[in-house]
Amino acid sequence: MLPPIDRIDDEVIYTVHRFLLQSQAQAREVMGGTTKDAARPPALPWTVRVQLAAFSLAHRPDGTLRRRYCSLADLRVAAKPRPDSSGVRSADVTVDASRGLWARVFSPSSSPAAEAPAPAPLPVVVFFHGGGFALFSAASRPYDALCRRLCSGLGAVVVSVEYRLAPEHRFPAAYDDGMDVLRYLDADGLPADPAVPVDLTSCFLAGDSAGGNIAHHVAQRWTEAMPGASSSLRLAGAVLIQPFFGGEERTEPEVALDKVALTLSMAATDVYWREFLPEGATRDHPAARVCGESVELAEAFPPAMVVVGGFDLLKGWQARYVEALREKGKHVRVVEYPGAFHGFHAFPELPDSGKLVEDMKVFVDEHRRCT
Repeated sequence: MLPPIDRIDDEVIYTVHRFLLQSQAQAREVMGGTTKDAARPPALPWTVRVQLAAFSLAHRPDGTLRRRYCSLADLRVAAKPRPDSSGVRSADVTVDASRGLWARVFSPSSSPAAEAPAPAPLPVVVFFHGGGFALFSAASRPYDALCRRLCSGLGAVVVSVEYRLAPEHRFPAAYDDGMDVLRYLDADGLPADPAVPVDLTSCFLAGDSAGGNIAHHVAQRWTEAMPGASSSLRLAGAVLIQPFFGGEERTEPEVALDKVALTLSMAATDVYWREFLPEGATRDHPAARVCGESVELAEAFPPAMVVVGGFDLLKGWQARYVEALREKGKHVRVVEYPGAFHGFHAFPELPDSGKLVEDMKVFVDEHRRCT
C-alpha cells in the first residue's frame, strides 16, 4: 500500500505548474512543425490535463519514481456488490492468499422475469492493468472504472487481475500470476454468484501498456502449455491496448515523441524495464523485445487486436509486434487512434476512449464462440 500524502507542498505545486507549461509549449512546438512525427497535438479538456499533471508527479526528470506521490494518481476503491448506474457489480476473489494474488470480477446484474428465457452465457475478459509493471492495482479507481465500462459495453464478465508488482517481484512474477488466474478459472470457474452465466470457451485476454505485454506472454504460455489438453477454458482472442514492448535501440517514434508524449518518456520506460527485467538483463530480453523472427508463437495463439495511439512513443515497437504476428501467420487487427496519447482510454471524457470500447466489442463479438 502506498503511503498517503498529507499535504500539497511547494514541490507538488511546482511540478504541476511545470507540467502544464511544458504541455502547452510542446503543443506549440508540434503545431509549429518542429516535431517530425505529427502535425497537430491532441486537444484535451482541462480536467484531463490536471489529471495528467498529477500523474507526472510520479516521475522525476530521470524517469525514476517518486513513490510518495504515486497515490495522487492511484486512489483505491472497494468492490461494490450492489449494481451501479450501468447495472455492473463487482466482487473480489482470492486466487492465492499466500502471495496476495486476487482478482476483481465485474458482472452485469441480471434479474429476469420468471417466464423469461435463460440469458445466453457471456464471454469472459481477463484484464491486466498497466503501470510499467510497478504501479497501480485492480482496485485503482481509473482501472475499476475502466473495467466497469468494459463489462457494460462489451456485454462480458471482466476479471481484473491483481498481479505482483516490480521491483519487489521481477520477471516472470506477473506472467506467472496471469497463468495461475487462468488455471484457477479453468479449474474452479467464476464465483458461485457472478449474476449471469459465463462461457469460458470464449475467454479473452486484455491489458493496457504493461498489461498488454502481460496479455501477450500469458496467451503464449497458455496456448503453448495447453494444446489438445482437456480444458474448459479456451482463449478466443487477445486485446493489447498500447502494449509496452521495447529494445535497446531507439525507434523513430521514441525519438520524435519523447518530449511531446504527455504520459511517458524514454527515461521512464528505461526505469520500468530496469525494475522489471532480471537484474543485469538488457531491454533486448524476450519479455521486452517481442518482434522479429525470434518471437515464439504457439500454433493456437489467439487472434489479436492491437491498439495504437498516434502520440504514443511506443507505437514503433507495437508496429514491429504486429509485423511479427503477421509473419507468423497469425490473425491481427490493428486499431489506430491518430490523436491518442499513451493511456487515453483511462479518460471516459475523451471520444476515443468510448470508441475503443466499441471497437473491442466488434472484436469480441467476431471471435467469441457462438452458443
